[in-house]
Amino acid sequence: MTCTSGPQADRSGRGKANKAQIYHYFGSKDRLFDAVREALVKQLVDGVPIDVDDLPEYAARLSQTYANNPELARLITWQRLERGEDPPNAYAMQTIRGNFDAIAKAQADGLVSDRFKPDVLFALVIHIAALWAFASPDVLTIVNLTDAHQRREIVKSSVAALLG
Repeated sequence: MTCTSGPQADRSGRGKANKAQIYHYFGSKDRLFDAVREALVKQLVDGVPIDVDDLPEYAARLSQTYANNPELARLITWQRLERGEDPPNAYAMQTIRGNFDAIAKAQADGLVSDRFKPDVLFALVIHIAALWAFASPDVLTIVNLTDAHQRREIVKSSVAALLG
């Protein structure tokens, strides 16, 4: 994922700007962070839409997105640690509420387990999807599972077990 808003970007998506240009365009590091966060949230939400008919596959796709875009985990961690008091991203919140509603409807229709409330189920699914991206290096070393397909299948089967 690349952020192409702001100063000129080359074909690789990397900016061709210096510090003065960045400050001129964004005004501050905080506003630059906000712009990058906004772009990545939209790319993540739009790029991995929920599929309530197949939540295990949705989790697997989300997990793969984290694997392919390690900057997402870094950005989320930075936001949580350094800017945790910021208001939630409006676009993400709208999408998340829609996901809750879709899960609630699927639960009411008997298509998805109602073992957990829709909001809790969604949180569990996305956190299982983020397992490999957010695990500590120590845990990853001990687990010693580097095969992307195996990691994907573990996420998928874990969500399937959660729903079962």
